[in-house]
Amino acid sequence: MKSRIDLNVEARETGKHNSRALRNSRNVPAVIYGAVEPINVSVSEKEIVKYNTRAYENALFNLKGNVKGADGIVVLIKSVDVHPLTRRPQHVDMYALDLKKAVRVNVEIRLEGKAIGLSEGGLLNVVTRTVEVECLPTEIPEFFTADVSNLGVGDALHVSDIKVSGSVKVITGAEQTIAVVSAQEEEVVATPAAAPAAAAAPAAAAKAPAKK
Repeated sequence: MKSRIDLNVEARETGKHNSRALRNSRNVPAVIYGAVEPINVSVSEKEIVKYNTRAYENALFNLKGNVKGADGIVVLIKSVDVHPLTRRPQHVDMYALDLKKAVRVNVEIRLEGKAIGLSEGGLLNVVTRTVEVECLPTEIPEFFTADVSNLGVGDALHVSDIKVSGSVKVITGAEQTIAVVSAQEEEVVATPAAAPAAAAAPAAAAKAPAKK
């Protein structure tokens, strides 16, 4: 079963003034929605900074605190609004889960191996690094692996090549390309075209002294 991370939350008042006061005290206003009626809470800025990384993108958080309706529910951190200058988190959206109902999430694709096409002069181009899936919250994969070792020049790896298990259903189209090995295009150096003889004649005539 997918492990869960305890996350402490506190009740908060709404409004710009209260939200500003929270941020000044290094806390972040947040809202919980989804399988529950919307609940306004706050969470430590330090915790949000820690968990707002790719490593925790689909982590399950078990909420703790004395907030009515929030204590003990399991959520996904769906989005974190960040200030464009300070890069400090300004607001957090948390999606409350029904652990018996499937959810849709994007899961990272990690490439493994060295494509044989590279030794043939090819280039490995990564087209997408995530795939959308639908599954039970407790079965959300941490990531998928895709082996590119057998890709020669002109070969591609598609979403249909990913192996899934359990309740996981891939939503992204099976034909979607993950990576492809393409041939390197030779650089063509353009050479200046020779000036037509007919075009050079008038120029020469123009420079010649007029006959008396």
